Amino acid sequence: MAVPANERSENATVLLVEDDPTLRSTLAFNLMREGYEVLTAADGPSALAIIERDGNRLDLVILDVMLPGLNGFQVLRAIRRDYSFPVLMLSARGEEQDRIDGLELGADDYVVKPFALRELLARVRAAVRRKAIVSAHPPRVLFRGDLQIEPDRRRVTVHGRELQLRPKEFGLLVTLAMEPGKVFKRQELLDTVWGKEVFVDERTVDVHISWLRGKIAASGLNHDCIRTVYGDGYRFAVGPDRPSAEHPETASLPGVAQNHERLV
Repeated sequence: MAVPANERSENATVLLVEDDPTLRSTLAFNLMREGYEVLTAADGPSALAIIERDGNRLDLVILDVMLPGLNGFQVLRAIRRDYSFPVLMLSARGEEQDRIDGLELGADDYVVKPFALRELLARVRAAVRRKAIVSAHPPRVLFRGDLQIEPDRRRVTVHGRELQLRPKEFGLLVTLAMEPGKVFKRQELLDTVWGKEVFVDERTVDVHISWLRGKIAASGLNHDCIRTVYGDGYRFAVGPDRPSAEHPETASLPGVAQNHERLV
């Protein structure tokens, strides 16, 4: 039974990555009944292409482990370099080490096939709800790879060593790091950090970003976490750019139950 309209998560977008066409279409249908906008992918490279295009508006990724091209763990590793939205992993294998690997790579939840459809939908609702709560109430400490940012204390450390940042440099870093992967236009950064009532040239952002990058590089961070998006602005990346796709060894998926309650 579909969730009543007043209990649905409105305007939430879910990416479903599953190579089994029957399972993918059935799950997509039920997620749409719940009120979600659903994007789908059948393999790892297609999932990353969608994330590259639409990552800023995703509220959740449902990610199968055994995928063609790139497996779910590789896709998850790539996601966590740039994005912090929840990832719920699906697997036909229930080994404890698989669950540990997924959670250590940054998965928020791990569901073993076969499972009840109602259970999956409940976990989806919980993950989307947690994301909304975190967005409304920023954490006291932001962990972004080797960067640790404490907004309330106006303190930034790399490998435990504190960076000495000017107020505007700190404001730019926090603004970008709060939403990894999102592209911020220069005017948007000016409005957020300097204030809408202050009129300064957009080049001011470039100058402060240059200073900020220099201090981060001098701290020993092994990658440029602030990326220039030419023609648009800047975005924050948790890790280095993704390497070229590797083709992992993959195992065939076990059979999947097809009834609507024990679906996956």
